[in-house]
Amino acid sequence: MSASWKSGMPGNRDPFAAFICDETALDVLRPVVIELGWQPEKCNKGGLRNAIQSLSVSASPNILMVDLSESGDPLNDINALAEVCEPGTVVIAIGQVNDVRLYRDLLASGIHDYLLKPLSASVLRDSLNAAQAVFMAPRGGEADQVKRHISTAVVGTRGGVGASTIATSLAWIYAEKHMPTALLDLDVHFGVGALTLDLEPGRGLTDAIDNPSRIDGLFIERAMIRANDNLAILSAEAPINSPLMTDGSAFLQLQEEFRHAFEMTLVDMPRNMLINFPHLLNDVNVVTLVTEMTLASARDTIRILSWLKTNAAHATPVIVANKVQPGMQEISKADFEASIERSIDVSIPYDAKAAVNAAKLGKTFVDANGSSKATGAIKQLSSRIIGLGDEESDEAHDVGGNKKSLLGSFDIKSLLAKKDKAQFENAGE
Repeated sequence: MSASWKSGMPGNRDPFAAFICDETALDVLRPVVIELGWQPEKCNKGGLRNAIQSLSVSASPNILMVDLSESGDPLNDINALAEVCEPGTVVIAIGQVNDVRLYRDLLASGIHDYLLKPLSASVLRDSLNAAQAVFMAPRGGEADQVKRHISTAVVGTRGGVGASTIATSLAWIYAEKHMPTALLDLDVHFGVGALTLDLEPGRGLTDAIDNPSRIDGLFIERAMIRANDNLAILSAEAPINSPLMTDGSAFLQLQEEFRHAFEMTLVDMPRNMLINFPHLLNDVNVVTLVTEMTLASARDTIRILSWLKTNAAHATPVIVANKVQPGMQEISKADFEASIERSIDVSIPYDAKAAVNAAKLGKTFVDANGSSKATGAIKQLSSRIIGLGDEESDEAHDVGGNKKSLLGSFDIKSLLAKKDKAQFENAGE
C-alpha cells in the first residue's frame, strides 16, 4: 500500500495512527512517535481488525501502522484493510511470524514495510522515516509531464494468429531494457498472458471491472502480478458462465494509472473489444495488427485498417505478418500487400519447435528462444514501436505543450468501405 505512485502528503489527514495489540510494543512506539512530532494518542490498543473497524467510519492517516499478531489470515485481512484505506496511505505492518514468504507476499500486496516483534526504537524510527520519505518523492503527475510513455495495442486479425505470443514477448523485451512495463490482457475469460509467463492471473482485472471507482495507484500496486522488477501484468481467468458486464470505464482508468506508473503499456486486445469499446484506443500510440497470409486474414486486415482510420486516426498501425512460411502461404506476400494497399512492416518466420520450447519452459517466446530468427523479428518490431511511439507522442502535443484531444467521432459506420471490398474481391480472383 505504498503511496510511491501518489501525490505528496495530504494536509487534511492525520499524519499517523497505529493499532497495536500489546502494551509492550506500544511502550516502545509512543516515544518514537513523540520524537517525530506526532500525537501519542494516535497509538491505539488493538490489531488489524480494530484498524479496519475504525477506518471504515473515519479518514485514513497518511501513515498507518497495524499489528498482525492476532490475525489468522494476514493476507486476506490486509486486502480487507485496503477496502477502507484511502488512496495514498502508507501501511507498515508488524507481527510475530518470521517468514520470508509472508514478508514477500505482504510487500506484493502493497504493504510498505513489515517489522518483527519485539520492536526496537531504532527499527521503528528508520521505518517511519522511510514512510515519510515516500511523501517527499516527486508527485506522480508532475513527473509524468516529462516522462515518456508509449502505449501499444496488439490486435489479432483472426484467432490463433499469435497476437498474445507477440504481446507477451514485446512486454518481456521492454522489461529487459529496464523500462517499467505493464501488460494488460483484456481477454478476461480466455487470456493467456499470465499463463505464458507461468503466473497465476489473480483477481485484479475482475476486481477492477466490478469496482471501477476503486482504481488508483494503490489499487494498481496491489492488484498487478509481478513477472520481474520491470514487468507487471493485469489479467483474469473469469468463469466462462459470467459474461463481461462493463461500459469500459474500468479499462480507461487502468490505462490512465499505467501512464503514471510505467514507461510502456502493452494491451493485448481481442478484436471484438475494438467494436465494443472503441474508446480504449483513445490514448494508444501504436496499434500492432498481427495477421497471417490467408484470405480471411487479408479480409479482416482491410476491415480493421478501415475501422482504425475512422475511429483511431491518431494511432499508427503496424502490420505484422506472423508464422510466415515461404512457399507455404495461402496468399503470396505481394498479393497480400496489394489487397490491403500497404506494405507489411514486419514478417515473423514460423518456428513451431521454438513455440513448443517456450510453452514447456513456461517462458515468453523471446525469453526461451534468444537465437531464433523469429525472436530477431520480434525485437525488430519492438524497436519500431518505440520509434513510432515517440513520434506520435511528440505530434500529440501542440506548441504550448498541451496534449491534443484524441476523442473523435464514434458514429456507427461500415467497417469495410465498398472500394476496399471490391479491391479485395479482385485480389482473390
